[in-house]
Amino acid sequence: MQKYTGKSVYGGIAIGKALIFHKKEGQVRRKRIEDVETEILRVDKAREKAKEELQKLYDKAVTQVGEQNAMIFEVHQIMLEDQDYVDSITYKIKNEQINAEYAVASTGDNFAELFSSMDDDYMKERAADVKDISNRLIKILQGKTDSSLMTDEPYILVADDLAPSETLQLDKTKVLAFVTRKGSTNSHTAILARMMNIPALIGVDFDENCDGKDAIVDGYEGIFITEPTEQITNSMNEKQQENLYKKKLQQELKGKESITKDGKKIDIFANIGGVSDVASVLQNDSGGIGLFRSEFLYLGRDTFPSEDEQFQAYKTVLENMAGKKVIIRTLDIGADKQADYFELDKEENPAMGYRAIRICLNQPDIFRTQLRAIYRASIYGNVAIMYPMIISVDEVKKIKEIVQSVKDELTKQGIPFNNVEQGIMIETPAAVMISDLLAKEVDFFSIGTNDLTQYTLAIDRQNPKLDFIYDPHHPAILRMIQMVIENGHKGGCWVGICGELGADLTLIEEFLRMGLDEVSVSPNLVLSVREKVRNTDLRVTNN
Repeated sequence: MQKYTGKSVYGGIAIGKALIFHKKEGQVRRKRIEDVETEILRVDKAREKAKEELQKLYDKAVTQVGEQNAMIFEVHQIMLEDQDYVDSITYKIKNEQINAEYAVASTGDNFAELFSSMDDDYMKERAADVKDISNRLIKILQGKTDSSLMTDEPYILVADDLAPSETLQLDKTKVLAFVTRKGSTNSHTAILARMMNIPALIGVDFDENCDGKDAIVDGYEGIFITEPTEQITNSMNEKQQENLYKKKLQQELKGKESITKDGKKIDIFANIGGVSDVASVLQNDSGGIGLFRSEFLYLGRDTFPSEDEQFQAYKTVLENMAGKKVIIRTLDIGADKQADYFELDKEENPAMGYRAIRICLNQPDIFRTQLRAIYRASIYGNVAIMYPMIISVDEVKKIKEIVQSVKDELTKQGIPFNNVEQGIMIETPAAVMISDLLAKEVDFFSIGTNDLTQYTLAIDRQNPKLDFIYDPHHPAILRMIQMVIENGHKGGCWVGICGELGADLTLIEEFLRMGLDEVSVSPNLVLSVREKVRNTDLRVTNN
């Protein structure tokens, strides 16, 4: 028996045969060609076919993991159109008189090396994307298909790394879990794994001899075991059955209140990244939507979305939620979410740079268009608006002035709208420290624990080298949450959490004791949080 440890990306128990996936790369030979135009035409046709494949992957991803997480395939389609990338391939074919496959491989390597050398972690991750699209083009040029992951028997996939497209092409009926050496907990692949509910570990330094051997993944404990003893296998089988039974019981919680044994109620809402995610929200009986990321309307396109386009998206969500609260977070672009048409300058520290509400207040026309769309949609349901990256009372006052002018404009135009709750995200230490003042200006707070942890601990959460000290349970974070809840309540605000800490079952009881009013989590975690709440008795004192 061999036991390895790694970092869990998604929990669960998987028992089966290990299958090592080797990427079939680097089999491209340099050939001298005479007919340059024919080679360029081959590349153009391959790009068109690649875009068709990526569109199919996008459509599949929207169904399986939602629009926001499917966006990576739109990004890949855009990268295939990148003029620098295309010009580089064409230049190599013309000037070096080389075959299309080699020109694509060489360009992909050059671009990946360029991205890898950048200081910005977001840009570093683009190296994997450009390799992914280059490999896709090469396979098409070579007449190959993606058959390397096809097998008739269920298996635990073990790989050095997986590209997003490779992750999505996994046959969910065959893949029991996956284990990789590389990757970060915030990579596209990790996010897709969580959305697909596949137990997954990263950072596992496995032995390649495990191929074909019996194996176990314990996604709860971050353990990968090969050639387990009979005793271990039996123990894991029991744990697996217990977890399956728990999930079955959780289904019976649909329609029931999220209330503790001693009568403390809490709202359990869901986070979404696009219109198609609403189906999962309803399926898991969420009480509402606590974080509707509106960025999906702005990313993966060449121009700003129109007011009507935004209005239709918000209206559709509100109608489908049939009166349940929907909290729309206004545009949070910048940092790791970029769109070329915003023409944002490159920054040394984009996470702390020109982003989110800072863009909206500096370019009010963009902001006003979104606010008009939300207010117009407000008559179709129960909507609230939440503003990200707030650090001062002045910002909130400026927002309220713009909101009032939008409402006045709609009134003059005879366009109906409802009253809309106004809230802010508490995700900076500055907002925490002045939360008593901010509470007088808004209706609610929603604590974004991911960024709050990053900014408070001074740890870039995209940097896998710092995973070992990234601690959302740090006493500073918990004290800040307590402070925000107390100040919020004193000022008449209700307070929720929409960051990943909200789904941490080990902290739910503590949050309830702090007085938290609402928690918003991934749709597939709503019932497990409800179960935890219903099993909690706040009359029992913790020692």
